[in-house]
Amino acid sequence: MRVSIITVCFNSEKTIKQTIESVLNQNYYNIEYVIIDGGSKDNTLNIIEIYRSKINKIVSEPDKGIYDAINKGIQLASGEVVGILNSDDVLDNCDIINKIVENFESNKELDSVIGDIAFINNNGKLYRKFSALHWNPTKFAWGMMPPHPTFYCKKNIFYKYGFYRIDFKIAADYELMMRFLLVNNISYKYIPIVFVNMNLGGVSTKNIFSKIQINKEVMYACRLNNVKTNILKIYTKYFFKILEFN
Repeated sequence: MRVSIITVCFNSEKTIKQTIESVLNQNYYNIEYVIIDGGSKDNTLNIIEIYRSKINKIVSEPDKGIYDAINKGIQLASGEVVGILNSDDVLDNCDIINKIVENFESNKELDSVIGDIAFINNNGKLYRKFSALHWNPTKFAWGMMPPHPTFYCKKNIFYKYGFYRIDFKIAADYELMMRFLLVNNISYKYIPIVFVNMNLGGVSTKNIFSKIQINKEVMYACRLNNVKTNILKIYTKYFFKILEFN
């Protein structure tokens, strides 16, 4: 089974090296690595160039945002399974993709997997872990989703149910996963391991304004997919989220 890992980046010179090396250090042999750069102006492309011979596909051109870039990567991918690794995140250890593939190969009907992530603070220390153990698709109506960086999905599902919507700024991952896992009821399996170490300060975790924006988009996503919810439900998630951290 070939697994395509897609990294989207723009002016990511501070973190892209660690991201790339976490993919190249995987002990699973059949990984296709695709990097979609938005036309970086810093040293990002020079760093990527160092690893060119080990990266399957590199594109650098302007795009319409992160989700447009991810869609480009999926369309270029040749793997049976696709996963997204942000340009400031790293795979937790060298055996992650191997474990993901083991689960897909043990159940040929499986459409997707999810796992856990670890949040890392600005000092490089573990802040806390976010587990998908207690998550299920009904929680989309409460604004709760599994960690997107742990979502590995069969590529054919994107062609069957659609790609990331580029009219979202922050929550297109929420909308897509809700469309796949709840509305179209694709199969998934939770794997109880940390897939990714995720840096705090990403577009969806920056500040109170990003939280307001993401919740507006969550409401919009629910309306688009005919999922009944309300603003009180969406904001109540912050009281319950503590149950999903350990």
